Amino acid sequence: MKQVAKKQIGFFEKYLTLWVFFCMIVGIVVGRAVPGELHALGELTIDEVNLPVGVLIWVMIIPMLIRINLKELHGVKKYWRGISITLIINWLIKPFSMALLGIVFIKYFFAGWLPADQLDQYVGGLIILAAAPCTAMVFVWSYLCDGEPHFTLSQVALNDLIMIVAFAPIVGLLLGLTNIAVPWGTLLTSVLMYILIPFMLAQFIRCMALKYKGENGLKILLAKLHPFSLIALLAMLVLLFGFQGEQITAHPVIVLLLAIPIIIQVYFNSMLAYWLNKKTGEAFCVAGPSALIGASNFFELAVATSISLFGFQSGATLATVVGVLVEVPVMLSVVKIVNRSKGWYAS
Repeated sequence: MKQVAKKQIGFFEKYLTLWVFFCMIVGIVVGRAVPGELHALGELTIDEVNLPVGVLIWVMIIPMLIRINLKELHGVKKYWRGISITLIINWLIKPFSMALLGIVFIKYFFAGWLPADQLDQYVGGLIILAAAPCTAMVFVWSYLCDGEPHFTLSQVALNDLIMIVAFAPIVGLLLGLTNIAVPWGTLLTSVLMYILIPFMLAQFIRCMALKYKGENGLKILLAKLHPFSLIALLAMLVLLFGFQGEQITAHPVIVLLLAIPIIIQVYFNSMLAYWLNKKTGEAFCVAGPSALIGASNFFELAVATSISLFGFQSGATLATVVGVLVEVPVMLSVVKIVNRSKGWYAS
């Protein structure tokens, strides 16, 4: 698995956690050097949706969404068992299990070690993090466990369509359970800005590229856009840590406590999806990516939504940022578990 990972994961993706720590340091320095300018960026909003973050999110996710081929949705019938299991995990289990884990761990087990006025915010951030499945890195995870590429593409395309209509209601419902007043206007604006418009724009760009340049032209376009996507992610992380980095370094225990329910839900949902695929007789090449798609999080969307709803300095945003810290190493460990258990799965 290490050999495959070295060959297939790009330098940036492989060391994403280290890049996050680097951005933390840069963000703290920037926050102390030009605090006025940084706060001015944070105040550029429409209906509480931050415009700089919105622009960075578009630059980040549009190249990812361009890869989505809606024509691959015909593959849903072929992989209906794996698709069904992943959808159940993504939309009926993961957000609700995270809400339960968040309430149990944050409000009860860890309440004595966390700021009392931020408990609901932390739980809210965890819910937002789990409410949308990943749309980008899952392609890497799927490849590393010999996943069926057409299944992965079909599943991601279907999840993106569902996300447009289901993200806001699920987040709103579960935030209500944590006693947080849901700003529905802001939440719906976030869905419009961070999901619907980028998705439609990405599909338009894809169609135009295929029409005038063909498949090879589309690949060239994606290769050119990829660096901008990475730069936008780094820039957003610098902005985040300009507000949150000092709190993270000053209170590492909070980061550790927030990471625990995130890690538990990743292993729980991935292994549940993996086991259910085996029980239903699905092939290993579908079960692997199903487990990984079922467990991974669309952390770019989560961070942007938490900023829009609660602000840069909120506990909710801190919880989503912790999700960025743990995403890559934890998902790589899931890949390793899936690969090493292939013999068990086939038995």
